[in-house]
Amino acid sequence: MSPARPPSASAPVSTIRNLGPASDASFARAGITSAQQLRDLGADAAYAKLLACGSQPHFIGYYALVMGLQGRPWNDCKGDEKKALRIQFDRLKAENLKNPDAPPAGIEQILNAIDTGTKR
Repeated sequence: MSPARPPSASAPVSTIRNLGPASDASFARAGITSAQQLRDLGADAAYAKLLACGSQPHFIGYYALVMGLQGRPWNDCKGDEKKALRIQFDRLKAENLKNPDAPPAGIEQILNAIDTGTKR
């Protein structure tokens, strides 16, 4: 049996666990076009780039990214780890959105309407 080859430097973002084809497009808009680029930046810097280019913040997307970069399933995030990631996510939002007090849009607006949104 031959040893596993390391992933190509040009492998798409979607080769990272928890990230799919939509992630390829979102990260490309932020100038991140490969899984290696994403790994090199790390979750926080990459997520900040997403926010800076207009992507809507979403906590599950953030922690799925963090878990994926660790090679873990997205739903592995629980308890104190999840609480700490929520604090980090809120900090990233506050630092990278032009108007963090603006009413949420898209899915966040819908989640807020059924009382499962930003209070999560």
